[in-house]
Amino acid sequence: MRNLDEIRVEIDAIDKELIELFKRRMNCAKEVGLYKQANNIPVLNRKREEEILDRIQQMGGEYGAYARLLYQNIMELSRSLQHNLVHSGEALRSEILSASDTLKTTGVVVAYQGIKGANSHEAALKLFPDADLRNYPSFDDVFEAVDSGEVTYGVLPVENSTAGSVSAVYDLILKHRFFITGALDMKIDYCLGGLRQSEFEDIEIVRSHPQALSQCVSYIGKNGFEAQSCANTAVAARDVAREKRLNMAAICPYKAAEEYGLKILDNHLQDDKRNTTRFIVISKTLCIPENANKISLCFSLPHVEGSLYGLLCRFNSLGLNLTKIESRPSATRKFEYIFYLDFAGSVRDDSVIDLLTQLSEEMPDFSFLGNYCE
Repeated sequence: MRNLDEIRVEIDAIDKELIELFKRRMNCAKEVGLYKQANNIPVLNRKREEEILDRIQQMGGEYGAYARLLYQNIMELSRSLQHNLVHSGEALRSEILSASDTLKTTGVVVAYQGIKGANSHEAALKLFPDADLRNYPSFDDVFEAVDSGEVTYGVLPVENSTAGSVSAVYDLILKHRFFITGALDMKIDYCLGGLRQSEFEDIEIVRSHPQALSQCVSYIGKNGFEAQSCANTAVAARDVAREKRLNMAAICPYKAAEEYGLKILDNHLQDDKRNTTRFIVISKTLCIPENANKISLCFSLPHVEGSLYGLLCRFNSLGLNLTKIESRPSATRKFEYIFYLDFAGSVRDDSVIDLLTQLSEEMPDFSFLGNYCE
């Protein structure tokens, strides 16, 4: 049996041969790209790729599956090279390069879901302290207000560090495909708000938004409370004040308890003391600030084995860090999914904008949702 050093010497020699062969193959891919450009032929030819992969897997013998995976990566990289040669996705490139770099924050109307004192209201105040803030009953109403032009921006929660994604908002993002122009991570702290005449021992029922109830599930269980859902944390506080039941309290922000005259019966109810919610700003107009550092996309995947892996390979090859990938059922096709993806990056990086334009040509239902400050 050879020792490790001897084996490594052979591996180094093989690698030297492989890299030269890889360079030759990429040069061939470049020639193919130039031919496609000259003859107006699409870069992507899935039938040809599948035929090659099937052949490679058969030739690979006991390592067939590994060989197929290797060649999937090579094909993704070859295709990326060809897209750059044929200038794919020029419409998207033009839209991105012509976007404004200044988010207007004064003299604008901004929508949020809920009522005064809600977490969304507080987030809107932080993001747009000088704007005209308008409240709407539902997330859908916020999107409709932006769509109609009734407001310029909408502020919406998308994710909580404890309870996870706000699925209803992601569904609306994928439905409307508005641009995301800003984001805010806001620490969330809940209190137990009851009537002035109530004491903690009187409380049997707590009301709040389902997300807030999820963020305080251990607290609710420990105290044996009955949890009731409502449209918003501030709505819960308002309703407790209106209904005047001694045995009912709201799990709500402190400002909501103050706004609706509730007595604070307990503090810091959230199960995770680092509890944080991420809010986004939606707009029908694309704006990309100079210091934008996060990009959001949505797309569906072709019905091809390894298509998600191939996509992730493209990000990995550029050293891009994916921070979120979310799948939601397609509204138009049974048992198919639309993917929402966030990654760290800026369209002012040539390799990033090249990747986006390439994906816009290959991915069904592709939308660039924005490049903004996290």
